[in-house]
Amino acid sequence: MVILGISAFYHDSAAAIIRDGEVIAAVQEERFTRKKHDNGFPGNAVRFCMEYSGYIIDDLDAIAFYDKPFLKFERILETYYNFAPKGLRSFTKSMPVWIREKIFMRKVIMDELKKIAPINGRKIRLLFPEHHVSHAASAFFTSSFKEAGILTIDGVGEWATCTISKGSGNSIEILRELRFPDSVGLLYSAFTYYLGFRVNSGEYKLMGLAPYGNPGSERTKYFIETIKTRLVDMKEDGSIRLNQHYFSYATGLKMTHNKRWAGLFGLERRLPEGPISQDHCDLAYAIQFVTEEIVANLAKETLRISGSEQLCLAGGVALNCVANGKLLKNGIVKNIYIQPAAGDAGGAVGAALAVHHIYFGKERGNCTSEAMKYAYLGPGYTNREIEIFLRRAGADYIFLDDEALPETVAAYIHDGLVVGWFQGRMEFGPRALGNRSILGDATNPEMQKRMNLKIKYRESFRPFAPSVLTEKCSQYFDIKTESPYMLLVGDVVQSRRKPIPDNYFGLAHHERLQVPRADIQSVTHVDFSARIQSVTRESNERFYKLIRAYEALSGCAVIINTSFNVRGEPIVNTPEEAYRCFMSTEMDVLVLGNYVCTGKEKASHKNNGYLKKYQSED
Repeated sequence: MVILGISAFYHDSAAAIIRDGEVIAAVQEERFTRKKHDNGFPGNAVRFCMEYSGYIIDDLDAIAFYDKPFLKFERILETYYNFAPKGLRSFTKSMPVWIREKIFMRKVIMDELKKIAPINGRKIRLLFPEHHVSHAASAFFTSSFKEAGILTIDGVGEWATCTISKGSGNSIEILRELRFPDSVGLLYSAFTYYLGFRVNSGEYKLMGLAPYGNPGSERTKYFIETIKTRLVDMKEDGSIRLNQHYFSYATGLKMTHNKRWAGLFGLERRLPEGPISQDHCDLAYAIQFVTEEIVANLAKETLRISGSEQLCLAGGVALNCVANGKLLKNGIVKNIYIQPAAGDAGGAVGAALAVHHIYFGKERGNCTSEAMKYAYLGPGYTNREIEIFLRRAGADYIFLDDEALPETVAAYIHDGLVVGWFQGRMEFGPRALGNRSILGDATNPEMQKRMNLKIKYRESFRPFAPSVLTEKCSQYFDIKTESPYMLLVGDVVQSRRKPIPDNYFGLAHHERLQVPRADIQSVTHVDFSARIQSVTRESNERFYKLIRAYEALSGCAVIINTSFNVRGEPIVNTPEEAYRCFMSTEMDVLVLGNYVCTGKEKASHKNNGYLKKYQSED
């Protein structure tokens, strides 16, 4: 049985294809269009999935769309009715788009598929699982658990903003749900907006800024108390009620009533690209703290009412790796699995799996941790294809065999060079996991600053993730489980930390960044945390061998791993995109498969507006 899954028309559109319950391919549309968080129909992604799997659309047993458009349209109409006359202007402006995308979705999908290839529309079975069922299925059916509690948290699906479910065998039973407009995801996005970052993409920045807050200051305590007493009513079971007097997302074009928030916090909304003050850092800390408390309460309730000791997580809020890490650190859960593409992109996988197991009633096979193929589900390129491109580009390159490659590249990293690393199939989801990565020396105290400002061209406060050999992970990080997808944060162990000044938490955020903190300084955030990727030989043999070779040279089993792109750009997909990024930045070395470019010809290269284009889209 072959099923195509599609997510589209909100953000992070994607397609996935499964065969007999096995995920064969999955990819976001942004990787082809080069438009970050592309929300259009994923025609390129569908085309790749069909070509990679060897099927044509008429071969499919079903096509699954990741939510129910009619139900979502009902929520939109009812929300505007309940809030009327507020939002009349945005309602009349947006109604034609909503009618097309929500009421006539079946026709829209069929018309788009016909652009890809001629199809017999009468043979196509088009199905619409609910949004949070798609999220739940994406996590549970790709986990190694035969039964589990499932927690999905995001902005909003049709009506649900959070669901608690029980997964068992090939079934998912929804036990509780939280409904719009009360939403943990929208609460966090409101603060993302107020602190000057872009909604649906800047939440990572907010999470990275939060550790610069001063947890002991009176200002931070005031912010936390204000959020809890004026903005959100929190219950012990994790349910919340948001005070809509302060929010405008239900019917407006903005997230918050800015004047009312300024009155609450004594802090004007930060403009995008504006300076970051300590107040901004403290407010980021406050909402992260509150979000962690809500997620912890929801996780406890999920385990309680599902009667399970296993927890599966999905939905955009499940990408908050700090909150995820706290669930383990505080002993709330022992066994956890988080869908690596937990946001809307992963809904494409979940929709297909939900149709396979729930609609068609197909039993699950062996439950393994490899069901998502470690997220390496996108396009890949052979050495032959890479060589043809390099010759046509006039690049200066050498070829290294499989034995020489890891030792040579490890030496580059050990010498302080920054390496673009392009291998195998592209990752599905927001994280680069060693196939489309930029790598650096984690022990070099200047590497974080250099990579942020000279290669990624992004804010200096943003941390980098460590990739570590799984068997050595406990020597560096306080984490009691594997973390293959960079979705868990753990603390750097005490033995690797350096003494900090008594006034450390009172320092300005930019000053704290300069304080020596650990012997793996460039992957140690200012609160001694790290977003960990643990690497095994089974998950990615070539990447594993590279880290092993680096350890043999340096004595350190950790390297910096960040996504292969510049700020505002989707992760690179093709050799050409990787080469263009390499040539337009201060990266030192590019590795494409077994081919190595050292950049000798970079002095004469012009980036032709490459950086400017993507900075404007961030």
